[in-house]
Amino acid sequence: MAKKKKTIVKLQIRAGKASPAPPIGPMLAQHGINMQEFCQDFNDRTSDMGDDIVPVEITVYEDNSYDFILKEPPASQLIKREVGIEKGSGEPNKNKVGEITREQLEAVAKKKMPDLNTDDLDTAVEIIKGTAKNMGLRIKK
Repeated sequence: MAKKKKTIVKLQIRAGKASPAPPIGPMLAQHGINMQEFCQDFNDRTSDMGDDIVPVEITVYEDNSYDFILKEPPASQLIKREVGIEKGSGEPNKNKVGEITREQLEAVAKKKMPDLNTDDLDTAVEIIKGTAKNMGLRIKK
């Protein structure tokens, strides 16, 4: 018989760095999750992901057991790494912080594709292009 879902908790945690301290601890404690166990599981599964921020979707069941799904890092983080910038622009319409090529957009789109609501690469590239523009990047033709 399938377990009955109690709730779904979505968090963004730095790979390999989950701890019961705030904000993770209080978020999970209110749903009855064993925080030490979750942190150990998460850190084990993300230890090879460097310093990435990893979105995680935790399904909590009525018996306080849980499953979790790891997502790809946020598109903005993937773009920063691909282009080699520290951060996006505070005023993306006025101050440009760099350029991104079609090939770089495709590389980010392919990595992020499992989390996007499309299977079409061109559509995925358009989604990533929008994020890049909002970060203050010029799109190279």
